[in-house]
Amino acid sequence: MSLLAAIAPAAGAASPIHWEDLGLRPGIELGFFTLRFYSLAYLGGLLLAYWHLSKMIKAPGAPLAQRHADDLFFYCTLGVILGGRLGYAMFYDPSLFTTTTPGTLVGWNLLRLWDGGMSFHGGLVGVLLAITWVCRQGGLSFLRVCDYIAVNVPFGMFLGRLANFINGELWGRVSDVPWAMIFPGGGPLARHPSQLYQAALEGALLMAVMLYLFWRTRARYRPGLLVGVFTLGIGLARFIAEFFREPDAQLAEFARQTGLSMGQWLTIPLILLGLVVMAYALRRPPEASGTVPVEPRAEP
Repeated sequence: MSLLAAIAPAAGAASPIHWEDLGLRPGIELGFFTLRFYSLAYLGGLLLAYWHLSKMIKAPGAPLAQRHADDLFFYCTLGVILGGRLGYAMFYDPSLFTTTTPGTLVGWNLLRLWDGGMSFHGGLVGVLLAITWVCRQGGLSFLRVCDYIAVNVPFGMFLGRLANFINGELWGRVSDVPWAMIFPGGGPLARHPSQLYQAALEGALLMAVMLYLFWRTRARYRPGLLVGVFTLGIGLARFIAEFFREPDAQLAEFARQTGLSMGQWLTIPLILLGLVVMAYALRRPPEASGTVPVEPRAEP
């Protein structure tokens, strides 16, 4: 039974939808190993971003060459994985640094990426560090390279949120909307499928905006405009989605005391930064061409 076929009749019924009735599984069983959709989402997002970036740099005005795209793919992959996991442990679950399971070393749980638990903000810091390194090594414009990377981030956000839904994790707050679902581990009450809200806002909508701006306008010739729009957009999308998403159990009290979830507090600086970068980009005259450094040709 397809996902839409399972949801459609249930949405009109009086009883809430049961996630388990959708027939979803966290991965593909290979006998000795489970290939998890969460891992495939990260891999698929990175490969799709690399493919599209390679296509973008063939268009006029590119600030980098294919060799730089290859380096960015490698270092940004490390940045997403290491930054995302360390950021989650730092902001959401510090116990990962110290807790362990019987028979394993302290900190082993921090390495269990297949169990889920990645922070967008930590991954963002990791990617920025990776871009900084590649730009310094290649003599590239940091702001313009960020513009090109920002266009491709929503691919991974979309696939990642769909994987969260398939895993039945990061469910939303209790709700009585017709499409509310009962998730495993979420108790007997129906909840918002907030993973799908985030896939739509942080992924599909932002993807459409960024692709339109790059391919249908001259936004890429205004250094900082694309990354500014992305930063503002992802901040607003996450801030809105957090109203429907259940805070992490260890941070529920923090959300009650402050009135906002940890995710919302962390997105406020992103929203402000996006506005500042957009204002900076729009006040400057557009550039006429790219700034890819030319490698010296070897003497015959």
